[in-house]
Amino acid sequence: MSEIKKVVLAYSGGLDTSIIIPWLKENYNNCEVIAVAGNVGQADELEGLEEKALKTGASKLYVLDLTEEYVNDYIIPTMQAGAVYEEYLLGTSTARPCIAKGLVDIAVKEHADAIVHGCTGKGNDQVRFELAIKHFAPTMKIIAPWREWSLKSRDEEIDYAEAHHVPLRINRETNYSKDKNLWHLSHEGLDLEDTGNEPQYEKPGFLEMGVSPIQAPDKPTYITLGFEKGVPVALDGEKLSAKDIILKLNELGGANGIGLLDIVENRLVGMKCRGVYETPGGAILYKAHSVLESVCLDKMTLHEKQRLSITFAELVYNGQWFTPLREALSAFVDKTQERVTGTVKLKLYKGNMINAGVWSPYSLYSEKIATFGESDYQQSDAAGFINLYGLPIQVQAMVDAENHE
Repeated sequence: MSEIKKVVLAYSGGLDTSIIIPWLKENYNNCEVIAVAGNVGQADELEGLEEKALKTGASKLYVLDLTEEYVNDYIIPTMQAGAVYEEYLLGTSTARPCIAKGLVDIAVKEHADAIVHGCTGKGNDQVRFELAIKHFAPTMKIIAPWREWSLKSRDEEIDYAEAHHVPLRINRETNYSKDKNLWHLSHEGLDLEDTGNEPQYEKPGFLEMGVSPIQAPDKPTYITLGFEKGVPVALDGEKLSAKDIILKLNELGGANGIGLLDIVENRLVGMKCRGVYETPGGAILYKAHSVLESVCLDKMTLHEKQRLSITFAELVYNGQWFTPLREALSAFVDKTQERVTGTVKLKLYKGNMINAGVWSPYSLYSEKIATFGESDYQQSDAAGFINLYGLPIQVQAMVDAENHE
């Protein structure tokens, strides 16, 4: 510990990282603590962050604007891959490697002796942060207070904060563990730890990115999304960046009760954990992209992509973004997206996303061939195909019959 003179702390201003600053000063010889907040779209959570960090003992605060990088280099490639982990759209999982990369940049710039994070020893984020740090700074020391201190619960953390006069935005009744960025908001803890409890969707203040489907308008909202090579480029005919499209979809989706998910997921460390997620814009984007792929991708490519999307999702969830396999899968995905260009129309209504039309210059759907009306398709051609395709089955049946005589 005496060798640690200066550390860089992944700082959000939440309960964990707020008390880590005084804890580090107490336990690491009053080392200098440089707080780093990675702005991945958590909006109002950044307000007053510098004042709070300095008051609790940090020497300075960096706020890194990572929003464009987060969207373009992490969210969009994951969405293009169709990567979903047990229904979860990987909102926290994609943000961690992006933030960790920024932490390393500051640690190198400041000649820090260690990087500190506030992730618990039970969770996934400790792995996501540390694997990314190992990729960019393989010899950097990492300090994880949750794996060292004697505090056992969030209640004890609050006790520590009160004893050290650390201001908190939460209290014991609203003490959900949350993670927020421009893609999603997660809720864990408190009443959600009992899987028999229904989430309090209609309770004021529980949902932050939208409303319950019950509270959504009785009139549907129609939207059109334009894509070029699998990347969203337009919303309702207006050309926008992917980031701005996501932000607008969050508003539209949230207002219509879109993107709520309540699951018990399998964490990387082996335990099951219950989480409630809000991903309004992300859910819409995944849906529209999938609809467009259904007309643009041939059968074998689509099916192989769907199989590999599970592997892609597991890599992202497990913190293995900076690995050769993830990069190889992204190269495959990029190839599949070359003709995923077109427009999708969706109807948003009380938590539902309903297909309302899809158009693409690369559509493989041919009404002339698929029609139940008169077409150029020669139905008699199917007979020879079926005879050859079914030949192994037919031969097996004949052999079985002979052996049973």
